[in-house]
Amino acid sequence: QVHLTESGGGLVQPGGSLTLSCTASSSIFPILGMGWFRQEPGKQRDLVAVISQGDNIKYADSVKGRFAISRGNDQNTVHLHMNSLNPEDTAVYYCAAALRPFLVLSATQDDFEAWGQGTQVTVSS
Repeated sequence: QVHLTESGGGLVQPGGSLTLSCTASSSIFPILGMGWFRQEPGKQRDLVAVISQGDNIKYADSVKGRFAISRGNDQNTVHLHMNSLNPEDTAVYYCAAALRPFLVLSATQDDFEAWGQGTQVTVSS
């Protein structure tokens, strides 16, 4: 069983920064990759950034140059550093963990088996 714990969401002004963190605890399965997805009300959940065990990374075009994903020293922690935030970044952000091998460049939410409960990020003045 895999349990994900997220932290760091909140309210931030446009142009501001925020960092999300997620720690995965797995008693049986190795974590082969982690990622962040986001979902606005009434819309589908979209990939934001994913990182593999080998540190291969994929970003959504909308966040390239503004967001950075990184792994912690224990390999089961992932951070999402978000800069130059704008109102369009407002969403519930979900942490996810992949338990099977996957291709980072073609990653989708279907590659991730474990999910966090989500944390709200609101960008507003």
